[in-house]
Amino acid sequence: MDDLFQHAANKPKGKKGKKSSPKNTAKKTKETNKTDPKTIQSGKGSYSAKDIEVLEGLEPVRRRPGMYIGGTDETAMHHLVAEVLDNSMDEAVAGHASRITIELAPDDTVIVSDNGRGIPVDPHPKFKSKSALEVIMTTLHSGGKFSDKAYETSGGLHGVGVSVVNALSDKLTVEVMRDNKIWIQDYSRGKPKGKLTSKKPPKGRINRGTTITFHPDSKIFDPSTHFRPERMYRMARSKAYLFKGVEIRWICDPSLIKGKDTTPTKDSLHFPGGLSDYLESTLQKRRTITPAPFVGEAKLNGGSGKVEWAVAWPADENGFFNSYCNTVPTPQGGTHESGFKSALNKGLRTYGELINNKQASKITAEDIIGGAAIMLSVFIRDPQFQGQTKERLSNVEAQRLVENAIRDHFDHWLTAAPEAAKMLLEHAVERSDIRLRRRQEKETKRASATRKLRLPGKLTDCTLNTAMGTELFLVEGDSAGGSAKQGRDRKFQAILPLRGKILNVASASTDKQRANQELQDMIEALGCGTRERYSEETLRYEKIIIMTDADVDGAHIASLLITFFFKEMPQLVENGHLYLAMPPLYRITQGARSQYARDDAHREQLLKKEFKGRGKIDISRFKGLGEMPSQQLKDTTMDPANRTLLRVTLPNASAADKPTVKLVECLMGRKPELRFAYIQEHAKFVEDIDV
Repeated sequence: MDDLFQHAANKPKGKKGKKSSPKNTAKKTKETNKTDPKTIQSGKGSYSAKDIEVLEGLEPVRRRPGMYIGGTDETAMHHLVAEVLDNSMDEAVAGHASRITIELAPDDTVIVSDNGRGIPVDPHPKFKSKSALEVIMTTLHSGGKFSDKAYETSGGLHGVGVSVVNALSDKLTVEVMRDNKIWIQDYSRGKPKGKLTSKKPPKGRINRGTTITFHPDSKIFDPSTHFRPERMYRMARSKAYLFKGVEIRWICDPSLIKGKDTTPTKDSLHFPGGLSDYLESTLQKRRTITPAPFVGEAKLNGGSGKVEWAVAWPADENGFFNSYCNTVPTPQGGTHESGFKSALNKGLRTYGELINNKQASKITAEDIIGGAAIMLSVFIRDPQFQGQTKERLSNVEAQRLVENAIRDHFDHWLTAAPEAAKMLLEHAVERSDIRLRRRQEKETKRASATRKLRLPGKLTDCTLNTAMGTELFLVEGDSAGGSAKQGRDRKFQAILPLRGKILNVASASTDKQRANQELQDMIEALGCGTRERYSEETLRYEKIIIMTDADVDGAHIASLLITFFFKEMPQLVENGHLYLAMPPLYRITQGARSQYARDDAHREQLLKKEFKGRGKIDISRFKGLGEMPSQQLKDTTMDPANRTLLRVTLPNASAADKPTVKLVECLMGRKPELRFAYIQEHAKFVEDIDV
């Protein structure tokens, strides 16, 4: 249809009454659609060979600095320092330098020097008119790190580091000390300002090394952007930790230290312990899960290279994961981090199987390293990074090499310190429980997002829609639940019957807890979540009342329920929501008069004070709440006007209190020997036993 309209619109006008032939029409249409070449050349959309630019030398760096240093902001400007410092570190790692100096002057001038071999200054065989120094400073992809002849491992790989710094500096001076001479050449925006010159060094000056002095170009970087002393100092400090054999001297002009900045103006950074020294200085006196950190170093199989590590597990789980390759930070991780995680995960799971811990099979690497303080440094030949800024290592073989090297050391560390290994395993299992619980809660939220709130089938809810003034009775057994339902005030009292003794959460795994219907019914009925997911705002009842029989079994069930709330909802206990009902054990009747006694002592007290007249006294003992008539249950245990409630409180008002936690673990935990010891210690205080 569109073609027909097109044809009609392009139909030529002929003589009156004369029709144009289809042949002529097609020919005319074709000619009409032709475009004049002159129009293309003269218009704004012209595109010809003269529009093709060829950027030579370092001009690509100045045109697109983001491709080489990630941008033109403060981080990118500090990357210039890192590139120069990395070159000096490569000399130190290769064993040719022992000292590096980094100095920050008031006008954002940076001076980096080392006592290494010095950049070669002899004529380059390919560019005979230029020295090797000038080739390195002015040519991309030039340097001595493409092969392993000069460096086995290095942080600079592409031969663009120092040339990029040169391109993006309005002033740069290189001083090379070798062959008993000082060779000097000045540059501006990537171009030499003169030829390479030499002079004799002053007496007493070390006759080797390289010094690079540069100032960032204000045409590239915003004039308001400046070097930050604390950031450069941290960079120098981290480099010193990464290689034990180097001393880094830090010098900063005092006028640059402002405000709350505590960066020293001078410092000598040398750490013989390497990464372990850094870990110790960072953690200081913070409590850790294991008494000693996991530290070490190992050669990588299959070639030159090594890996160093230091790991601690702070109790507050406020950790970090700093990884490096050839002293270059890799903030986005990479294959070396993957190998490290795999080694720890496989090692701890295998140890768990060795000691018959069935929970070890469910832990993941994140359960182990989450919250840990980790330093990982790998030195490998020909590392492959993603991008020039080298934020992520991508060598595939690095994962296997690092995993194999660390796995053996980790296995030995675990078996040599069984107590520490057990504490670490329990810590990882606990984190896996939290992870699985969070996932289940998310799934529950997603599932309930499209439907109304699902409440347990056995719950008999109250009619009030707000939590204020409402009560939930947790009742032992369906029989007692039936009596409670008949005796309750349906306006504000809800009933949830429980089947017998619930699971002991202090000794049960997370999987068993999730599979226990009674526990899940309580969690759903309360609606406030558990542990770190607890929400006071979503708690559906003001008072949670445990109502069990007044006997030994009832006391045991109550203790199991209290343990559940202490472990899973400690905030509920701390905020005063948990209560114990006090149902009577005896009913005393004399004629038309009846009284209820909580226990034997209360019974004797009532007999002496309330039943002194004549007449037969009938004493009946309740076998359980289920056998108590609903009206009696209401009058004695549920009616706020007559009942007695005991509020459950924590001894030191905190679920995190160590003595309280220790007591709960002793009485309700997995270790029966602790309970036996407690009974032996406190048996002498027992005066009466209800059997």
